[in-house]
Amino acid sequence: MSNSMLNIVLFGPPGAGKGTQSTFLVNNFNLVHLSTGDILRAEIAAGTRLGQEAKGLMDQGNLVPDEVVIGMIRSKLESTKGAPGYIFDGFPRTIPQAEALDRLLHEVGTEITVMLALEVSEEELTRRLLNRGKDSGRSDDTNEDIIRNRIREYNNKTAPLAGYYAEQGKYSGIPGVGSIEEIAGLIRAAIAK
Repeated sequence: MSNSMLNIVLFGPPGAGKGTQSTFLVNNFNLVHLSTGDILRAEIAAGTRLGQEAKGLMDQGNLVPDEVVIGMIRSKLESTKGAPGYIFDGFPRTIPQAEALDRLLHEVGTEITVMLALEVSEEELTRRLLNRGKDSGRSDDTNEDIIRNRIREYNNKTAPLAGYYAEQGKYSGIPGVGSIEEIAGLIRAAIAK
């Protein structure tokens, strides 16, 4: 692996359009999308050692520890050697996870290129999620208090990470309001920096 890789940490509160933009990035830059939720489910389905360990913890209602998640990311990196880069989605969520990811990438000779954070006001997010709730039928998308709480929780958790990547000169806030094409253009410009 080399430093010429494009490794993106993608952030965005619920309803910011992260899914849409990660699809754009995968298609335009040929990146491997690493969603920790997807990786966990795949490892559990495949019955790997890490998957069994994670399932045991989740069945007891416990969180999967960072080292298990990092182990899964490591095996994913090994199985996709030669990829032009990665999008990290849903990880890291804490500073210790960001530090662990930096160490892992350093071991394989690469690093995070940029942290892209989709920024959308709480009012706009709430409106989007309530609209989505009308169609999706997800109960957590129909209750305004729950929505606002999810957004607050996201902001509290990710603020320190924004600072962590800003210190490395890798933080890029992207206004998440506008057409999909406009936002994709802003992302492209941020990556080209």
